[in-house]
Amino acid sequence: MTDENRLDLIEFKLAHLERALAELNDVVIRQQREIELLAARSRALKSQLEALDGGGNASAGGFEIPPHY
Repeated sequence: MTDENRLDLIEFKLAHLERALAELNDVVIRQQREIELLAARSRALKSQLEALDGGGNASAGGFEIPPHY
């Protein structure tokens, strides 16, 4: 294998690695956005749950503890 062929092979592999890195970066960015969205939804649901839990009379909200508890 000549030096020129080796250099071509290295350039070819480098180009593929750069493309793969860019694709992985896009995936990580997308996943980070999804994580942030899910965390915000989780905080909102937690807030709603706390509001329901601390809302005073449980029977008025429709949440009664069954008699077997």
